[in-house]
Amino acid sequence: MKVVSFFAGAGGLDLGFEQAGFNVIWANEYDKDIWETYEKNHPNTKFDKRSIVDIPADEVPDCDGIIGGPPCQSWSAAGAARGIQDKRGQLFYDFIRILEAKQPKFFLAENVSGMLINKHSTALDGIKNLLKNAGIGYDLSFQMLNASDYNVPQDRKRIFFIGIRKDLNFKYEFPTETFPKITLETAIADLQKKALPALEFNNTNGNKCPVPNHEYMIGGFSTMYMSRNRVRNWDEQSFTIQAGGRHAPIHPQAPKMKLIEKDVRVFVPGKEHLYRRLSVRECGRIQTFPNDFVFHYKKVAAGYKMIGNAVPVNLAKFLANSIMKQLNANAKLKKKQKTNADKLPV
Repeated sequence: MKVVSFFAGAGGLDLGFEQAGFNVIWANEYDKDIWETYEKNHPNTKFDKRSIVDIPADEVPDCDGIIGGPPCQSWSAAGAARGIQDKRGQLFYDFIRILEAKQPKFFLAENVSGMLINKHSTALDGIKNLLKNAGIGYDLSFQMLNASDYNVPQDRKRIFFIGIRKDLNFKYEFPTETFPKITLETAIADLQKKALPALEFNNTNGNKCPVPNHEYMIGGFSTMYMSRNRVRNWDEQSFTIQAGGRHAPIHPQAPKMKLIEKDVRVFVPGKEHLYRRLSVRECGRIQTFPNDFVFHYKKVAAGYKMIGNAVPVNLAKFLANSIMKQLNANAKLKKKQKTNADKLPV
């Protein structure tokens, strides 16, 4: 089945769909910091670099599915949380514009759990209604998932909109199956002693990294960062991998940060040398990108950004597999019904 991808980023969602057997024939990403990474890791996908706002629907290939994660910063529960009032939040409408014009069998849209806070309820209801009524209409399923339940070594709550075109006559059911938790030790222990600090001004070490992208951002830690513990143990799962490198979790080789007073923590005295941010490669592992997926950038901040904004590959694959299975089961049922109908006497 053919899929097109919007807001593709580095392609975590796309890779998961490819691993599930879908053919991602076309993808769109406007952020030039990501272009080289996407093109080199998805060589068989036609890549469009325009803003979705500037893409006429008739220039998007016909497809069986449309997938994407419209920019989520404006919906975040942290910060301003401007939601649909922000131009980035409004890009959701362009996603719906393309959906309405192309009318694929299904769509999947991913966003942050911040969409669920009360101040966004009216906008969220409006988006749901637009998705349901796009073209001939879609049966919409909507659920928040934690990636930690789906072979991803990270606490990461995200919401998913999955729609099935109404003429297919079934509604997508989110699977109830979950998996044992994967620990940081399982995910990244083999990388512990190979990481390099970024160069001055957080420039990349490039080919000098013994493992591709295994370098970490240098520089101080903000008061906000030091307001709570940022260390998870080896036998735990990672905190959410964010798009900002300065907010990357601390490597589990360090002891958990010491509480001094409310909202004030310090690195354990005498152990300060153990406290470093997770590397770009370690964050990629935690987001379940494969080892041969190389991120291309000049500033390490760009590496953290493209990884932190991605859908974890294993979670994407799990959802893609379930969509494929349900679509195939529906097609098989329809074929059987048609065969039985044809056998009826005239």
